[in-house]
Amino acid sequence: MSNYKNIHFTYVFILLITTYLLPKAVNALDVEPGLWGHIPVDTHFFGMAYVNTDADISLDPTLELEDVVLDLETWLMKYIYSFESFGKTSRIDVTQAYQEGHWKGLLQGAPAETSRYGASDTWIRYAINLYGGPPLQSGDYVAYRRRQDTETIIGAALAVRLPTGDYDKDLLINLGGNRFVIRPQLGIEHNRGPWTFEVTSEIAFYTENNEFFNGNRLEQDPLFKIATSAEYTFRPGFRANISYGYDYGGEATVNDVEKDNRQQNEAWAMSIAYPLSPTAGVKLAWIQTKTKESTGLDSESLAIGFVISF
Repeated sequence: MSNYKNIHFTYVFILLITTYLLPKAVNALDVEPGLWGHIPVDTHFFGMAYVNTDADISLDPTLELEDVVLDLETWLMKYIYSFESFGKTSRIDVTQAYQEGHWKGLLQGAPAETSRYGASDTWIRYAINLYGGPPLQSGDYVAYRRRQDTETIIGAALAVRLPTGDYDKDLLINLGGNRFVIRPQLGIEHNRGPWTFEVTSEIAFYTENNEFFNGNRLEQDPLFKIATSAEYTFRPGFRANISYGYDYGGEATVNDVEKDNRQQNEAWAMSIAYPLSPTAGVKLAWIQTKTKESTGLDSESLAIGFVISF
């Protein structure tokens, strides 16, 4: 395989990769519940997860690319600290991942491939319960949860993707985005007996990347997203859930030229969490995404995670 063919193969992926798949793999569990759950203040949570993602990529036939697939491995760590702010239950989330991605397919009938390894961008999220779920220490929290058979929580959050990941302006595909992504969120959670229902809406705003490949400038329209979930608790820490998400928008522009790559995707997820002790547990998840556009990608992810609180 010539270097010329390898370069052209990777170039046609750059908008798909930088604007869609890599950041979504880091947040592969976004369609799952837990964003607005009531947790005791002054509590630390630390989690680790492994996510394997396989994707089929559909491109314009004129590009003469066929059978394009991606295998992406993600190792991530997440830290959450809950506290009281403005008299409300609040939390800070920090997520960091390391990724290994391998793309391959046929370019004009000949095999071509490329790979990337390195750190992803860092995500930071601040969330506050505007209604319900009062700020309580662990002892009072346990007593409160036992009394509350039915409760509704309304929350707001701001998630920010920082341009900290591996990025080289001379490379076509990067694991880092070299730009900020700002995601205001609004959500509602309703608990009734063992059932928990959750709805989250958000808009993702993207800053410019003025060091896009080959001296170009990348801009992107806002991406609108809504996610819903239903969860059943068998006993404390032992939960199963199903989730659905939909997003729309996010068309990219390079040097003021629109790329006609609007996103319209659906996502489904199923997961089960099981406690290992009162302060530790494991979680298994399956996530699938499907594009509703003629170009885009379909992906399937399997994830396993471990979390501990202290």
